[in-house]
Amino acid sequence: MEHLINQQVKNIEISGIRKFSNLVAQMDDLISFTIGQPDFPTPEHVKFAGIEAIKNNMTTYTHNAGTIELRKAACHFVEQKYDLNYSPESEVIVTMGASEAIDIAFRTILNEDSEVLLPGPIYPGYEPIIRMMGANPIHIDIRENHFRFTLEMIKPHITDKTRCIVLPYPSNPTGVSLTYNELREIADFLKGKDIFILADEIYSELTFEYKHTSIASFLKEQTIVINGLSKSHSMTGWRIGFLFAPENILKHILKVHQYNVSCANSIAQEAALEALTNGIDDAHVMKKEYAKRRDYVYSRLTSMGLDVVKPDGAFYFFVKIPDTFDMNSFDFALTLVQETKVAVVPGSAFSQYGENYFRLSFACSMEKLEHGLDRMAQFLAK
Repeated sequence: MEHLINQQVKNIEISGIRKFSNLVAQMDDLISFTIGQPDFPTPEHVKFAGIEAIKNNMTTYTHNAGTIELRKAACHFVEQKYDLNYSPESEVIVTMGASEAIDIAFRTILNEDSEVLLPGPIYPGYEPIIRMMGANPIHIDIRENHFRFTLEMIKPHITDKTRCIVLPYPSNPTGVSLTYNELREIADFLKGKDIFILADEIYSELTFEYKHTSIASFLKEQTIVINGLSKSHSMTGWRIGFLFAPENILKHILKVHQYNVSCANSIAQEAALEALTNGIDDAHVMKKEYAKRRDYVYSRLTSMGLDVVKPDGAFYFFVKIPDTFDMNSFDFALTLVQETKVAVVPGSAFSQYGENYFRLSFACSMEKLEHGLDRMAQFLAK
């Protein structure tokens, strides 16, 4: 019966991140710098709110868009943090993580043969959804621009078929953000054009040098903002995301969400409400620790002679593989893990423009970073 499977689904592959992580997961004495998951536990008061929700039998369906209390808290959060103004009644959906938010956004705005512009390298979660819609992902090489997807990189690739531009900042896998002025230039250029912006801002609370700016603050009417609690509050398994958009766009996305999942998990919504109210600044402690780790890893990598761009957000380094290695990024990562038991993600997982790089996550303890980087230094030295 496999011959009857949708061809678009057959053509996509499992994420290269997961593929490599699963490949090495059972190794003994492994130090893994692969999965982008905070190593901090969910804050205690947030876990307690989830427990209380179960005790109080808050186990029924909620409004399709999420409880009004959580939607109000989410709108208050982005207003206080990023100066964004959305109506909790009609301009926000609580989703099953940011991944579902991306899915329902693309399924609403894309038609067959639409073109979506994406920076390359980029997180692999966008392209499969675009292709399943019969649309075309157009990756733009940003490696020579210090991984910055600026207006000068975007303009030459806009055509009559361009339907959406993805701005995933702070970036997975590079950790790079765009500045206020860079975002404003893009917004000014796109204003009034029939082009959506999908702003994936899941790492917005984890910026080190300056406050996160959302392009929606300049061009709300064309922007779909994706956010959530997985990274900011270490709630990856709770699966709570948020999609913000103007009412005339969001009312159509809500239809797709409704027939997809009905509503987000009711218990997780109560925990999320606690996170966005009493825990509104919970990310600050984690961010300080990430900043220390970033500085340490940067000093170690540069001392090894590796070519790296210092990240200003998220918790990743995207590292150039030295030219002395005559192998692709998958073979490099496989050799590294076989000889040192240190696992990184091959850059090829992040589009063809990630080839010859590897991604290193510093969302792990300083002890693991020290030991793992010691092993890596010995490997590179020989």
